[in-house]
Amino acid sequence: MASHRRPKQPSRTRVTVLTAAAAAAVALSANAANAAPSEKLSKDEVKSKVDKLYDEAEQATEKLNGAKEKQEKLQKEISSLQDNVARGQEELNELRDGLGSMASAQYRTGGIDPSVALFLSSDPDDFLDKASAVDQLTAQQAESLKKVQEKQRALAQQRSEASEKLTDLADTRTKLASKKKEVQTKLGTAQKLLNSLTAQEKAALATEDQQRATRAGERVDLDDAPAASGRAAAAFAAAQSVIGAPYAYAHSGPSSFDCSGLTSWAYAQADVTIPRTSQAQANAGTRIYSQSDLQVGDLVIFYGDQHHVGFYAGGGRVLHAPRTGTFVRYEAIGNMPFQFGVRI
Repeated sequence: MASHRRPKQPSRTRVTVLTAAAAAAVALSANAANAAPSEKLSKDEVKSKVDKLYDEAEQATEKLNGAKEKQEKLQKEISSLQDNVARGQEELNELRDGLGSMASAQYRTGGIDPSVALFLSSDPDDFLDKASAVDQLTAQQAESLKKVQEKQRALAQQRSEASEKLTDLADTRTKLASKKKEVQTKLGTAQKLLNSLTAQEKAALATEDQQRATRAGERVDLDDAPAASGRAAAAFAAAQSVIGAPYAYAHSGPSSFDCSGLTSWAYAQADVTIPRTSQAQANAGTRIYSQSDLQVGDLVIFYGDQHHVGFYAGGGRVLHAPRTGTFVRYEAIGNMPFQFGVRI
């Protein structure tokens, strides 16, 4: 007899897996059919993208530097406030102890009615001296109470300021981490693009960059233009002493630098303190808007958001730390969008 059994149905799980696999296969086939063939970027296209990423990384770096500078400032202010609060608390405790001692003394001397004490006293003159001391004690107690109240108010204000600065410090640290991650991401993307080039293309880019620096560095010396001042000349000489040092974001010497790290370090060698970031350095002295008025050692600010800075080196050149992958060197001032100079 023929079997009329129904064929066994595949399990629901098996159907689901097979359906998903089939859908994925169809999707992959469709994508393969519609996708344009992958095109390798040319050397010039890679350079353009990398330059843009480096520029964006430098913008983020200056914000990173600003956050670091703010963090250091806040840490010092918080430490000072905490020291003041600790000292103030000690002073308050001493005032309270003194106030308590005076209250006890007043209680002891004021326990007998003055008229009775005078009647019982064998030496009225001695009593009158003691009574005078009680009056003085009361006035001193009132003054001490006033000091306690003033110290309490001052401590409350200092604690409030410390609390606000601690909150600000936490926010600054968050921004610092965010900017650091942004810089690293952009530099990582730039490196991937560079890695896509052949060895020959990488060598060609390096040669072009070297030639650009070499042309700018020809015949640069202090005789090309007068120094802005003795300290400007000293700062410029310090920057010259580290020509060839590598660029490194958020570094301010002595062996590697970013743009504002170089300028702040060099002026520090001339015993002059200037802000850490290019944007702050843009407001650190007298602005010089005409390139023809620039003098050696003047700071030179570039880009509309003022995210790059270098030294005027004379002869239409700047000495600066350009970007990742380069080193401290001379370059033509016209290679970047000049905004103004700053005379410290």
